[in-house]
Amino acid sequence: MHKPNIDQAVLLLAGTLNLTGVALSITVSPWWLLLPGFVSLNLIQSSITGLCPAAELLKKMGLQSGRAF
Repeated sequence: MHKPNIDQAVLLLAGTLNLTGVALSITVSPWWLLLPGFVSLNLIQSSITGLCPAAELLKKMGLQSGRAF
């Protein structure tokens, strides 16, 4: 099994957090929509500035760099 690179891990993390937030907003409370909203704003910020906190954390965890991060 191949180890994912940082790009793949960031996309997996963002998608998982978005789906989790939507599912929790349907089943628990609409306030959980703040989670996918925050993730989406972070993705927009990362695309503009090139800085991604999740990518930095994953780099420290030893994942290989991808093309974006």
